Amino acid sequence: MSQSTDQAPLKTNRSRLRRSHERGHYDRAAIDQVLAAMPMCHIAYEIDGAPSILPTLQWREGDYVYWHGSAASRALRAMEGKSVCLSVSCLDGYVLARSAMHHSVNFRSVMLFGEAERVEGDHAATSLERMFDALFPGRWETLRPMTDQEFKATWVMRMPITEGAAKIRSGGPKDDEEDYELPIWAGVVPIEMNLMPPIDDAETRLDVPQPDHLSRIKLG
Repeated sequence: MSQSTDQAPLKTNRSRLRRSHERGHYDRAAIDQVLAAMPMCHIAYEIDGAPSILPTLQWREGDYVYWHGSAASRALRAMEGKSVCLSVSCLDGYVLARSAMHHSVNFRSVMLFGEAERVEGDHAATSLERMFDALFPGRWETLRPMTDQEFKATWVMRMPITEGAAKIRSGGPKDDEEDYELPIWAGVVPIEMNLMPPIDDAETRLDVPQPDHLSRIKLG
């Protein structure tokens, strides 16, 4: 995946954290790490005057975050040229405290604001290949070529990484000082998202083995 530049997203009045300021991160290193850890994102946009959210896959190229979808998608057409908000979240653990109100979760999240634009032509074709390289390294060259009709039926969208923030919580519970002596267990129940062993499609030919590039698929 493309490397980012040293330019950090703008810490604006819209993107800065009002509460739990210590969890806010406005540097590209933190934001890029979360984007790489979780390909699933949710994009908030407006359609016909009402708010809506699109769950989809995202990938980063340099200073832009990309997604794709059907050319017939009402959501993508409503986003084009408009302001959107893209969010990515990773749930890392349940935090159990000594009081109900001090329970929490460990997490990593990113929220980005910007204008969605459509990517066309050779740039779009290259970006689709980069998406596969980011998610499934080595698989693109093993596939049959995309047809002109398939390419026409696919839109690629992007937004610049210029305004936003990462919000991260880690560590154990934070109880009231007088509660630490209580005979109550407290701690963290870690949560992990793992890739499981591949399962062959029922229609896969018997003489086709599982490819080596499956071992290169990773999260984070």
